[in-house]
Amino acid sequence: MTDRILINRRAWLAGVAVPALPGLIVVPALAQTREVLTIAAFPLMDEIARAAIPAWQAMHPDVELRILMRQYTDHHTAMTTALSTAVGLPDVMALESSFVGRFAQGGGLEDLRQPPFGIEAFRPRIVPYAYDQAIARGGAVVAMPADIGPGTLLYRQDILDRAGVVAKELTRSWDDYVAAGERIKARTGAYLIANVQEIKDILIADGLRPGEGVYFDTDSRVLVNTPRFERAFEVALRARRKGLDAKVQAWSNDWGAGFKQGRLATELSGAWLVGQLHAFVAPETKGLWRAASLPGGSLVPYGGTFYAIARRSAPARKRLAWRFIQLMTMDPHRQLQAFKNYDAFPALRDVQDDPFFSEPVSFLGGQRARLLWRDDALRITAQPVHKQNKFAEEVVQTELDKVLRGQKTIRTALADAEQLLQRRAKR
Repeated sequence: MTDRILINRRAWLAGVAVPALPGLIVVPALAQTREVLTIAAFPLMDEIARAAIPAWQAMHPDVELRILMRQYTDHHTAMTTALSTAVGLPDVMALESSFVGRFAQGGGLEDLRQPPFGIEAFRPRIVPYAYDQAIARGGAVVAMPADIGPGTLLYRQDILDRAGVVAKELTRSWDDYVAAGERIKARTGAYLIANVQEIKDILIADGLRPGEGVYFDTDSRVLVNTPRFERAFEVALRARRKGLDAKVQAWSNDWGAGFKQGRLATELSGAWLVGQLHAFVAPETKGLWRAASLPGGSLVPYGGTFYAIARRSAPARKRLAWRFIQLMTMDPHRQLQAFKNYDAFPALRDVQDDPFFSEPVSFLGGQRARLLWRDDALRITAQPVHKQNKFAEEVVQTELDKVLRGQKTIRTALADAEQLLQRRAKR
């Protein structure tokens, strides 16, 4: 979804799932090799790649697989520098979805349509929106999807039961979602959501037309002073005025405590959050949660991971780099294991008919939620990323904060955001 969500998620995961070591970790595959293939990754992606070492050794016993791991922000900063200077380029780089669009515009990534890659032959096997996210303005396909994050509504069934609310009241429309939140708050004391910014994040990204990104279109026209943003601000403001959010940020200590203590009735996030709730955030709430599609039929992605090859990386190893990417993304066994072990929802459609998708999810009270996420993922459309997206996100976030504090009207806030972004887009 947004950079803010993704960075906080990766930073938090890095703190609980891997050692907090500075610099990078080198994982050698073989002591004696004739050639080395270097993979640059960040937390969790490095573990998924490490798990593939035996399969890689069987395919290429004479090629060492060397995995370089940096924390999320450090990794993407290092890749930005490497692409601009051509110094320290890995053979393969893992990228969070928001960075694929930014890097594509710089022309530093290989067009995987070209020989020896031929990514277009694999397009029918990939979730459509994930493939489309890697298409640059000129038509180049600059990265291969590995995993995706279909958006979902998670709700506490026990809290809804106490409030006399049924799930369809949360999902029929965003107005119904807020109205159900009022009843939940009045009858149980639980907040509907951690922060109304999460509502805004979904509604500004929902219902995009062809050629539209969240903040800019393909001609860099600013899109924030539009009915789509007005609606997002209106729903968020209404929920805040009714006292329905706890005013805490995702991945903060207060956010985690809200789940553990039953003070948050719902959460809007990616399907991967179920695994994080189960493993780290609130394992004691197992069996109390259920999943549903987002309110009002909204369909948005929450992140995802890609593999890319730098245009100026070592030419002699590009074929090997492509073989590694195919192993990680086109091998159904590898994709399924990454899903089972790391909650990396597969971008490969071949996997999505596996019986695992129909199995009950114990954390969700036995609900077969993976089928729901699979079907929603196939209906999501790609969100083109503009080079100023990060700045635009910060501007819109700030303007909504001013609206929520009563410092500006919605129309004034959006007009001010539009003016600032128009100046920035011309740079």
